[in-house]
Amino acid sequence: MKKISILFLLMLLTPLWAQSADTLRVNLDQAIRLALKNNRDIRIARMDVEKAHAAVKEAFGYALPSLDFSAGFTHFIQKPRMPFPDFNALLNNATYGVLFKEGLLPYDPSKFLPLKFKLQSFARTNSYQTEVKVTQILFNSAVFRGIGASEIYLNMAKENLKRAIAKTVLDVKKAFYGVLLTKDLEAIAQSRFANAQAHLKNIKAMRAQGLLSDFVEMQATVQVENIRPVLLQLRNTHEDALNGLKIVMNIDQGMPLKVIGKMEYRNEALPSEAELIKEAKERNLSLHVLKIKNQLDNELTAVDRGGYWPTLAAFGNYSYTGTGEDWDFQTYTSSTVGLSLSINLFQGGRTRHKVQQDKIAAKQTLEQISTLTDGIEMQVKSRLNDLKRVQKQIEAMKRNMDLAQRAYQMAEHRYQVGEGSELEVKDADLQLNNARTNYAKAVHDYLVAKASLFDLVGRVDQMYFDLYAEYLK
Repeated sequence: MKKISILFLLMLLTPLWAQSADTLRVNLDQAIRLALKNNRDIRIARMDVEKAHAAVKEAFGYALPSLDFSAGFTHFIQKPRMPFPDFNALLNNATYGVLFKEGLLPYDPSKFLPLKFKLQSFARTNSYQTEVKVTQILFNSAVFRGIGASEIYLNMAKENLKRAIAKTVLDVKKAFYGVLLTKDLEAIAQSRFANAQAHLKNIKAMRAQGLLSDFVEMQATVQVENIRPVLLQLRNTHEDALNGLKIVMNIDQGMPLKVIGKMEYRNEALPSEAELIKEAKERNLSLHVLKIKNQLDNELTAVDRGGYWPTLAAFGNYSYTGTGEDWDFQTYTSSTVGLSLSINLFQGGRTRHKVQQDKIAAKQTLEQISTLTDGIEMQVKSRLNDLKRVQKQIEAMKRNMDLAQRAYQMAEHRYQVGEGSELEVKDADLQLNNARTNYAKAVHDYLVAKASLFDLVGRVDQMYFDLYAEYLK
């Protein structure tokens, strides 16, 4: 028994020896801030906001003037040729025709050459061309509606980031309260173990005086040893809870972690069910995302409907060109301005079917909004009922715990003075342990239900959103 006690004491003290100056100590707020800094979902949502900002700038870019520059150089190794009337025959016939007509020479038909086509080249060996072109869209429905769609997409990305922040806050609270619960349960088991050891010590003293038998001491010893594995199991459960909190905070599993704080219950007035449901429908972040998505669906429908409308653009270009047989280029410039109008007359009904798909997508989003709204209402009622139930029980549990503590002290005292029995002490110890455990679990359930309810109604401390103010502004 001495060896077992020493081993158990070493197991209890080992975590204290293992703690070093590198132990991370966090309260609830610090844990939330660290998780918000490290959470991967928030990083992804933040990147989506950055991408949406770039999409807005891209959409504006389509409405701004487009400036293009092009240049090229051509050298013919073998010039292209094409059939063309023989210039020599044309010139010869024209000359003799004038001479014969003016009577300068006697008419001689043999002087006329037959007109035939001859392969000739009109290209020069080397040429280059540079051109600057400016294009400005004056009207294009898809371009202008695309700007609005990109801004709605940016708003949706921001709401997704806020939803990721709120989810992280809730996950940390649940994990943190879980650590505090296991810590309290371990403390309750430790207190019970200490009570059992003190009771065993009293029994040994009374047995030394010949007041009790060996059997009673054996029973008390067995009770102490039965509590020992429960305490060890709760210690492991507490370590598992700490590891779970590390995962939520996204920190190294090997880093020693210690939470600061305790579970506290405050009797507070809860809002009415109607108020909470109304608040949830107005502020729930997941619902916000779907509503913005519905706006985006409608805007994308308008963008695709732009395929029915014409495109009007103004353009102007300036070119500088040179040609030559060798490198003695002859150069010239040219410039033009104008308007271009284009409209699709038929493309197989693609625009109509695309718009139809967009309308269906918008209707699907509306159905999702209705489904989520009903689900949120049900969850608000459930969480509120949980809070009310725990509120009704928790005060009674607190009183019951105080009574159980007094009952145990009285049973222990009665046993010491010879008025009570060992069974009374065991029963009082069991009732005290149950009362403490039930109270700790009730407080934990209340805090978790409250955090979940506040998440449903969109109540998140603004200071956590402010950590990403540069992305949410």
